Amino acid sequence: MDFHLAFTPKKFSTTIRHFDKLLLIGSCFTENIGTKLRQHKFSVLENPNGILFNPISIASSVHSYISNQPTKEGELFFQNECWNSWDHHSRFSHPDKSICIKEINDSTLAASDFIVTADWIFITVGSAFVYELENKQVVANCHKVPTDKFSKRLLKIEEVTAAFETMLDEISKVNPSAKVIFTVSPVRHLREGFIENNRSKAVLIQSVHHLSDSRDNVFYFPAYELVIDDLRDYRFYAEDMVHPNYAATNYVWEKFVPACIDEDTQILMKEINIINAARNHKPFQPTSELHKKFLETHLQKLLTLSKMYPYINFNEELTYFRGK
Repeated sequence: MDFHLAFTPKKFSTTIRHFDKLLLIGSCFTENIGTKLRQHKFSVLENPNGILFNPISIASSVHSYISNQPTKEGELFFQNECWNSWDHHSRFSHPDKSICIKEINDSTLAASDFIVTADWIFITVGSAFVYELENKQVVANCHKVPTDKFSKRLLKIEEVTAAFETMLDEISKVNPSAKVIFTVSPVRHLREGFIENNRSKAVLIQSVHHLSDSRDNVFYFPAYELVIDDLRDYRFYAEDMVHPNYAATNYVWEKFVPACIDEDTQILMKEINIINAARNHKPFQPTSELHKKFLETHLQKLLTLSKMYPYINFNEELTYFRGK
């Protein structure tokens, strides 16, 4: 008797290669994938505005990168002893206004340079609920401001689709060869309510499927379905019963690799895994000849990989093994 229905995502018609550049934007699940990609030495720029959940804020952030639109000091507000931006995550918040604005604009400039040469733009949407100020501005982060300062509403499918259509058109103008991967975050936004969370996810799923069905350069990866329908068990959530745990994110990654990444690149990733494992190895006898030979073997492997793949930066690993 089967107690688990697994499925394998279809392989993309175009796949990611190791020398590709990837811009990742969206929810905290985006950062889980970004961590895996960086560990495997991909060129990644992740969440230049910090974590974003709703489609309007994601589309707005992309517009700011493309237009290299700096944030002005007058757009900041002071709350909880910090200066904050309604368009940015609280990791940019700072007691010093000048530091806050500099870090925001430095990040925007880096994203502006990156997006015009990015091969892939990976977007994870988390919620179709938005929080609006009195002037109808959608905020990316509430920064612990009292909830009575906002009005909350669920976006319509047409609103999400229109925002992303405009975003995709803007991307195509500055980077016609860029490919976009949409995914819906499996993180459950239960503070909105059980029924409301499902309504929200349904809006997002319907919208991004419309986009991936209508554009050749837009893809959909089923992270949401892998956790909700394939794993389908609270064992795969953290203690808050909201965020997928380590096992779940690893499972999604294991499905992501064969579906989205080039086969030759997958082989190289296995070699990089060996290097990572060697670097994390804790020897019983660090000064032994056996361990010195172990270090030398992996140093030589690294030098070989560096010559074969000059576009991958192994400087940190080379420094480690030479130093040991």
